[in-house]
Amino acid sequence: MSSIHSTSVKNLARRGLLTLSLLAVAGFASAQQPAYPKGPVTLVVPFPPGGSVDMVARTIGKQLGEALGQTFLVENRPGASGNIGATSVAHAKPDGQTLFVSSSGVLTANQFLYKRPGFDSQKDLTPVIRLVNQPNILLVHPSLPVNSVQDLIKLAKAQPGKIIIGNAGIGTGQDIAARQFASAFDLNMLHVPYRGGAPAMNDLLGGQIQVMFETSPTALPYAKERNGKLRAIAITSATRSPLVPDLPTVAESGVPGFDSITWIGLTAPAGTPPAIITRLNSELNKALKGEMGKKFAEFSLDPIGGTPQEMADMLRKDSANYGAILKAAGVEPQ
Repeated sequence: MSSIHSTSVKNLARRGLLTLSLLAVAGFASAQQPAYPKGPVTLVVPFPPGGSVDMVARTIGKQLGEALGQTFLVENRPGASGNIGATSVAHAKPDGQTLFVSSSGVLTANQFLYKRPGFDSQKDLTPVIRLVNQPNILLVHPSLPVNSVQDLIKLAKAQPGKIIIGNAGIGTGQDIAARQFASAFDLNMLHVPYRGGAPAMNDLLGGQIQVMFETSPTALPYAKERNGKLRAIAITSATRSPLVPDLPTVAESGVPGFDSITWIGLTAPAGTPPAIITRLNSELNKALKGEMGKKFAEFSLDPIGGTPQEMADMLRKDSANYGAILKAAGVEPQ
């Protein structure tokens, strides 16, 4: 009996040592990967409240707050076509407590628009995830006697330099779509940049500008309701939107091959620990496949997701594409 008892004691001791070893390893791993977030997280948006980027930021902020147990606050820092907001994040402490929610134009076009933008999107910011793709809807003020893309083209050719077209800022998706459109038919329209989509929309509604390519979440109500405030004449995606199936695409309206889609993504300051990037990416990928993704789809936003590397690859591709479009339009860095 004493031999059996001795063996049992030894086995228990071994198990105890194994348990202690596992606890030590877990403790070390925990020490290596501290809890995140450590407090409220700031989501910087480089545009005023009310636009699609702001809406997406507030939606993911609520989702991440519930998933990670901390408050995610949206801070709007508009100006300089997004440079002010981007620079503030690029120079923030790389601890995951300050993040950047932006449209693709800020990350890919601004390097061609400004001699000193204040940040390098591929060096100073770390990709986290592409969130959604978004088409633009071509809107006109009802005072403009056009009901189709062809009507607008004819009027613009008949009145060179007189039709005023606004956008959310030079280099934004709305601006790129407008320049692609103008280039396709060698149109001369007066381009007026704003500090964001919301103030541009206000002036379009007021008749101070006459034409605008606006992101689908903001423009969709006007395309659906047809209430006379604004007239929707086309959408910039390659195919029609199921939300407004009677609205033709720009491509089928006389601009073959026209497809102008921008996207909204999340980045962090360069040097942010990979564990934090992975955690954010994982939580948002799950949400984009669930109810959050369905909510975005209701606003004609296509949930994307994917890896940080896939976002980095898209950044490089779109940078080359936007650079070519702006150069063809004769846009010089300021």
